[in-house]
Amino acid sequence: MTSDVQTAAAAEQSIVRGGRVGRHRRRPGTVRSILSQLLLSLIALLFLVPIVWMIVSALKPSAEVFTVPPTLIGSEVKFSNFPEAWNYLPFGRFILNTIFVAAVGTAITLVASAMAAYAFARLNFRFRGGLFVLYLSTLIVPQEVIVIPMFLVMQKLEWVNSYKALILPWAFTAFGTFLLRQFFLTIPIELEEAAKIDGAGHIRILRSIIVPISAPAFAVLAVFTFISYWNSFLWPLIIISDTSRMTVPLGLQLFLGQQGQRWELLMAAATISMVPTVILVIVLQKYLVRGIALSGLGGR
Repeated sequence: MTSDVQTAAAAEQSIVRGGRVGRHRRRPGTVRSILSQLLLSLIALLFLVPIVWMIVSALKPSAEVFTVPPTLIGSEVKFSNFPEAWNYLPFGRFILNTIFVAAVGTAITLVASAMAAYAFARLNFRFRGGLFVLYLSTLIVPQEVIVIPMFLVMQKLEWVNSYKALILPWAFTAFGTFLLRQFFLTIPIELEEAAKIDGAGHIRILRSIIVPISAPAFAVLAVFTFISYWNSFLWPLIIISDTSRMTVPLGLQLFLGQQGQRWELLMAAATISMVPTVILVIVLQKYLVRGIALSGLGGR
């Protein structure tokens, strides 16, 4: 009986010592985790500073936007800057134009990228590898190099000052094809082979098997593409001169025109223009995080 008690006590002491050692060994990892979280929090705060400054400037009177020394809060909080910015220019029209262009462009990009990615990932055809490398090489060509040839093409097609010119030239991207192809390669081929036994063709396999499984990757591509269309400035500046078809970036620069520089209205309009993209990211947040982790964009 005494030996059993001694054995139990020794075992308990061993467990306690093991727990202490385990906690001691885990301590460096815990310190690194805390330091990394502090560093990431600091970086996040640095990124938030311009956004916070934009919002507080949108609530200041005109004469206090650039006061020296700068102040975080003005003498009065002017929420009236937001409706004034909305009515100062046809900003509602700019928002609708941009939503239409970004939504249609994103839809076309998803469809075109999915079909091209499936071809490169699953179909066997001659020169597939070389063609894929050539396709990816278009990513290294700066937009500034091709805008003039693209404008000449739009002139020949008589698409200048049209939504087609804003949408179609940038709807077929190698980035979207590459992103989806990498994700498609992680899907087990057995699923497609089983579908082929049941008589499914490539379109049916893509629509019924590949696309539902790849929802996180599609969410990542949708967010990136939508924001790219939303923030595009150079191409709309070149191809659009009609105010009724201008997008948000072009509308924002009109606040600094011949009628004066209304910085408080510009900040208010910029704050309004952020709302649609923020809503999109919040709605797709779950899929966005999974997609970045699974598609290799998270640095793994």
